[in-house]
Amino acid sequence: QNGVMSGLMQMLLLKVSAHITEQLGMAPGGEFREAFKEASKVPFCKFHLGDRPIPVTFKRAIAALSFWQKVKLGWGLCFLSDPISKDDVEKCKQKDLLEQMMAEMIGEFPDLHRTIVSERDIYLTYMLKQAAKQIELPRASETEPRKYIPAVVVGVVGMGHVPGIEKNWNSDLNIQEIMSVPPPSASSKIFKFVIKATVFGLMGYGCYRIGQRTVQFILSMPAAQSYLQKLTEIRSQ
Repeated sequence: QNGVMSGLMQMLLLKVSAHITEQLGMAPGGEFREAFKEASKVPFCKFHLGDRPIPVTFKRAIAALSFWQKVKLGWGLCFLSDPISKDDVEKCKQKDLLEQMMAEMIGEFPDLHRTIVSERDIYLTYMLKQAAKQIELPRASETEPRKYIPAVVVGVVGMGHVPGIEKNWNSDLNIQEIMSVPPPSASSKIFKFVIKATVFGLMGYGCYRIGQRTVQFILSMPAAQSYLQKLTEIRSQ
């Protein structure tokens, strides 16, 4: 539904998620599930999923990468087998180590960092600011002055997004640009065509081989041979 490259990328990320779950005995995203559980206990609390839609993020991330960067990233995700312990997870909560990891990601895949982290920092900040707007109280009449009360908002985000949200909080934000999906590149079109041609070619060859063997099997049957012999005699007469 979201395109070949987006589908492949999502499959690889699911593989990474399964690897983390296997290593730690817990699935990623537990903090968000816990937040939803706690929010449901608060009367009149509204729960809002404030992140950018995954298809938009995937398509923008894939469009930002060159062909070789896609191959490199896919290769790394396919053969991810490094052991992960709970101590490693605790270390990632340290600000210095987290910043170091983010810097390494920027150095290796700067465009990927921009689309997956920096753009989502802007989107998350925008959504939090929308949620944090003051709430206007109902008025008895039009002449009554407007009264507002502050909104109470709890935002649950990944640690890697906190510095970006703090940086963007006092800026005028426009999310229209980061919500647009760029058209597929020439390399993506070629890759998609090659995959389709390969699949249909293999299907066609498979049908040909199956048909050939089926015909050979039918012709090898005594009844078929007898019928062909009679048909040959009739034609010769």
